[in-house]
This record gives sequence, structure tokens and C-alpha cells, in this order.
Amino acid sequence: MSGTGERHDVNGDRRLDMAARAAWLYYDKGRTQDQIAAELRVSRQIVQRLIALAQSERLIRFQLVHPLSDCIELAERLKDRFELQYCEVALNELGTTEDIPSVGLLAALHLETVLQQKAPLTIAIGNGKAMREVSRRLRPMSRPQHKCVSLMGNLTRDGRASHYDVVTWLSERIGAQCYPLPMPVVTGSREEREVLQAQPGYQTLRSLVGEASLLMMGIGYWGPEASLYVDGFITAAETGQAMERGAVGELLGRAIDADGRIVDAAYHPRLTSFALRPPPDRPTIIVASGTNRAPAVEAAFRGHLANGLITDENTARLILGES
Repeated sequence: MSGTGERHDVNGDRRLDMAARAAWLYYDKGRTQDQIAAELRVSRQIVQRLIALAQSERLIRFQLVHPLSDCIELAERLKDRFELQYCEVALNELGTTEDIPSVGLLAALHLETVLQQKAPLTIAIGNGKAMREVSRRLRPMSRPQHKCVSLMGNLTRDGRASHYDVVTWLSERIGAQCYPLPMPVVTGSREEREVLQAQPGYQTLRSLVGEASLLMMGIGYWGPEASLYVDGFITAAETGQAMERGAVGELLGRAIDADGRIVDAAYHPRLTSFALRPPPDRPTIIVASGTNRAPAVEAAFRGHLANGLITDENTARLILGES
């Protein structure tokens, strides 16, 4: 059978199926590569390639089996401090200033649990690096009954597409109905925003956001590397003006001060994203990691703009004022 095994070369979905089976036998069942080769009737070299394929296609995810008591304690303290409905804290290395992969995976696992329900549901999704990581880490599934709607636009004023059009990636990942917001995050004028928001499509999205059973979003910060500025949605002058008005964070495009109040930013009248109304009336979860985002997260909770958090150990300690 060895010659047949060496010629056993499959493509496409069949090859992914074999990769998944080889990885399952290796990681879950503890089989050796020689044992897997005998069971699949291929060579040991092909087993190695199948396991490598499973890793490259993200069919394997590492999960540490450990009580994670420190993370659980931090999550409970954050819930108590800010009266949150939901909070999870991911394990990470001491001193790490940002750990978006760990936080993205934890958020993806939570989202997978929500998406398991068979009854149709609508989830509203924000943009940004953390939410992009969530869409990458989400396990592929078929959920055509669900709807994913974007809370923010995905274009600059001159029509350039954003790097973080998360709702499209996430919808493709789970086979759900996709409702992006195909307009600039910040328009060139108030009149342009009014015209765009008067369109039937915008009203449809507004209704979907209103019926969403879960809102999940990242959060930004203010400074020279503020994402709204770096990604070309607002100008340097607009960034500086918001900072002068006390902005420490940005949630769905809106600049907020240390108490979570919307500041008087010059670009706000031209912002097209959907607003959060405090206090939230449904699960509204911030997914965030990083030293620079901790003040923004704390501000959002002080302003009762969200009631859930998925973060990492080091960011959690910063939010609690312990680092």
C-alpha cells in the first residue's frame, strides 16, 4: 500500500477534509504520525503536510486547559466596577502592551456561541483591528438565517475603501446575510450626510440595527496614531480639535471624553455611523486590547455606552488602575 499511499494526492475540499481528520487524530486523539499514516493509508510525509495544511487554514485553535483564576477574577472585578452584563479576560504574557490575537479569539468563541441558535438573529458589528481579528478567528459555519449589519461606513470622503470592512468578512465566514453601510465614515458636508441618510437603504440598516440582539465593536483612542486619522477618515486639524475638546477615545466614530460624554468635535455633524444611546438596552460588547485603549474603554463604561467587554489581562489591569 505504500506506493498507493505516495500517489494519494487529493485536492480542494477533500484535501481539507483529510487535513482536518489528520489534525484531529494527532492533537485530540494523541496518535503518532505513523499511526495516522496507517489509518489514512498515506505516507508519513503526507500526514506531515496534511497537519501543516490544517494549521495554515486555521482549522486548529489552541486552548489552554486551566482554571485561569486570575482572568476570571479580573473579569468579575470589571463587572462589579462598571456594572457590566458580560466580561471575559484573555490570558496573555506579562508586560504585553497589546494582544489583539488573544482577544480576537476569545471574542470569536463568544460570537460562535451566540450564532449557534437556530432562530434567525441580527448582530450589529463595528470596524477596526480587533473586530477584523474576530472575523479571522471565527470558525467557518453555515448560518444563512442570520443577518450581520454594519454600525459604521467603510469609505473615506474620496471613496477609498477601508481596510477594516469587517461585516463583509464576518458574513462570508458564517454564510450569513450581509448588510454593509456603503458610505463614507465622515462625509464632506452636513448636506451630503443628510442626503445619504435619507436613502431607503440607510433606513433599512437603521431598522436592522434597532432589532439587533447583539452589538459588538472595537474602540479607538486619540493621538497621532488615532485610527480615524491614520485611515484617512478625518484630517489632522479635525483630530487636534477633538483632542482640544477633551477626547480620549472614539466609539463608532464618535469622540468621547474621560467621562464618556460625546465631545463637541467639528466632524460629528458629518458622521454617518449609528449612535449608541446610554444606557444600552441589549448586549453591547467592546472588544479591545492595548495600553492606549484602556482610558477609552474606561470612558465608555463611565458614560454607560456599553455593558460588555472582552479584553486581555494587562489591559484589564490598566482599566482597573493597577498598572
